Amino acid sequence: MTTYTLSPSDLTFSWDGCKRCFYLKVKHNIAYRGPFPGMFGKMGDLTSNYYLDKPSGEISPKLPSGKVTLREKWVKSAPISFPDTPSQCIIRGRFDAIITFEDGSYGIIDYKTSDASEEKANFYSRQLSAYAYALENPAAGALSLSPITHLGLFIITPERFEKMPGGETGFVTRTTWMDIPRDDATFLALLGEIVTLLDQPTPPDSAKDCGLCNYRRDYHEAGILE
Repeated sequence: MTTYTLSPSDLTFSWDGCKRCFYLKVKHNIAYRGPFPGMFGKMGDLTSNYYLDKPSGEISPKLPSGKVTLREKWVKSAPISFPDTPSQCIIRGRFDAIITFEDGSYGIIDYKTSDASEEKANFYSRQLSAYAYALENPAAGALSLSPITHLGLFIITPERFEKMPGGETGFVTRTTWMDIPRDDATFLALLGEIVTLLDQPTPPDSAKDCGLCNYRRDYHEAGILE
């Protein structure tokens, strides 16, 4: 039996991009890993540190009473099976932050530096659903939290740049909380579709607009790559 490991981020940009590149990355660990801008990582770390131990009302007044209690922890799900294929998958990744509510339930926060839009909420719902599923259905010894009652994006949008007293400068930002509805049935159906594709004996065709696949093809045709 084959068990594929999926990261929550695989379910966004990778899956919506070129299916051939997705297949090669997950099944054969063949992927182009370009440089990640260090500034975004730094901004995310500063944000995560600031909101740790803050009340949930500072994230959004619409959230139940609670407190941000965890940041940047790894999750790993138990194997997930599907009726139409013998193969399984597991989810493994690291969330941004967790809110512990006073009623004993939990919420997952994903920090983003971007513009707020409904398209982003729909796009990232898979990633947040993956964290939620892994926390409620953990592998042996993995972090376990249940129930997960709230998922959301905390979006930080830079609006202007200002000079401050004392000579420091900084970006003034607007923050937006976007609730993400949870739909486990749709999420599990997506995982089943992914596992079915990964079970194919050969990679699927490249997306016509995939720059990486076109780059590889051009080099093969030129005889530079075998």
